Amino acid sequence: MRISDWFKRKDAPAGGIQYLIAGLGNPEEKYDGSRHNAGFEALDLLAESAGIPMTKVQKRAATGTGSMAGKKVMLCKPLTYMNASGEAIRALCDYYKIDAAESLVVVVDDVHLPVGRIRIRKAGSAGGHNGLKNIIRHLGHENFLRIRVGVGSSEVKGDLIEHVLGPVPKELRSAYEESLSRAAKACEMIVTEGADKAMNVFNAKQETD
Repeated sequence: MRISDWFKRKDAPAGGIQYLIAGLGNPEEKYDGSRHNAGFEALDLLAESAGIPMTKVQKRAATGTGSMAGKKVMLCKPLTYMNASGEAIRALCDYYKIDAAESLVVVVDDVHLPVGRIRIRKAGSAGGHNGLKNIIRHLGHENFLRIRVGVGSSEVKGDLIEHVLGPVPKELRSAYEESLSRAAKACEMIVTEGADKAMNVFNAKQETD
């Protein structure tokens, strides 16, 4: 479905959401495949794996609702552009009465991690990431789970903005896609087995990679 079609839909949302999993990115086609859209790509993999079609739009976000291990989960891609991601996420949290500190998971790119790595954190600063900055500003706190997907900074030859808005090079694409797959699996483990288990499995595993 095209982004323009998402904006036109008026599907009525359902309640009882236990987890809100948001992947960050920019919604225009020209940003497809860019480093900054790592969250979108990981969420696509999660939606496919969990069998959750993302065919609705609400609160300025593309969403899909389904079940993981008997828990009702909403997947969300803010359509507000990266720097305003918090607008859609806060609106969904308010509407569904979601406690972000307990039930929000955000998947986001991270220039401070090398390509091929992910890192799960329960809280923390934005680390210079404008999408996370906006979420923290709208929520009023930084206590929410985030899964950071490495997009590398060591390869930056010029402007950092150009770096994150550009594509992952072919020679790194395989490692990058593997990290997206791990990020999607980490989301599932957070829902099914808890954040601590996911951190032990996915953070520690990479120490020996």
